Amino acid sequence: MTSYLYMSSELSICGHDGNPARVPRMGICGIDEAGRGPWAGPVVAAAVILPAKKRPKGLADSKQLSAEAREELALAIRACAAVSVGIATTDEIDQINILQATYLAMRRAFDGLQERPVAALIDGNSAPELPCPIEMIIDGDAYVASISAASIIAKVERDRMMVEFCAQYPGYAFAKHKGYGTPEHQRALAELGPCPIHRRSFKPVRDAAGLAA
Repeated sequence: MTSYLYMSSELSICGHDGNPARVPRMGICGIDEAGRGPWAGPVVAAAVILPAKKRPKGLADSKQLSAEAREELALAIRACAAVSVGIATTDEIDQINILQATYLAMRRAFDGLQERPVAALIDGNSAPELPCPIEMIIDGDAYVASISAASIIAKVERDRMMVEFCAQYPGYAFAKHKGYGTPEHQRALAELGPCPIHRRSFKPVRDAAGLAA
C-alpha cells in the first residue's frame, strides 16, 4: 500500500518494494468536488497543484468560508497554482449514478491539468482510478492545503453555474440554495415540477415527477 507524508515540503512515497522515494510537493495535486448532494445541477470537481511556496493564506474547507472569502481565495489560487475543473452533467448523473459521475468529474479535472501530477490527494474515503499514486484523506479539505484549494475552486465554479441556471429556470431559487433540498426548493419542485437540470435519479425529484423507481 502506498503511504504519503503530505504535511512536509516533499512527499514520501513507500512503494511496493518498500523503498522510500521523495518527490517535490509542488508535483502533487489535490482533488475535491462540490455538488454530490443537491437535487439539481451538475457535480463539479477541481484539481489543484499549489506551488511549494507563496501559497494563498486562509485556505480551508470551502464549506467553512463565506461566499466572499471563497471568491477571493479562488482568484488567489488561480493566480499562483495549476488549476483544472471537471464537470459531470445532470444527464450523466442520472445515467451512471452520482458516485460514478463524481469520479468522472474528478478524472476530467485531473486530465485537464497542464502539468502531470506525480500523485493525487483526494478528499474522502473513495476515489476514481487515476494514472498516478492516490491518497484518500477523510476531511482532507479541512487540513490539506491542495485539497482545500480544490474544494474552494469546485464550490465557486458550481455556485456560479447555479446562479446562471437560476436565470434560465426562474421559480426554483437556484441562486439561493444551489440545488440543495431546502424547504423552499421542495415547495418549488412540488408546484412547478422538475426542470431540465433536476436529477431524476434522486428520489425527491422522481417523486415530484411521478416517475417509477
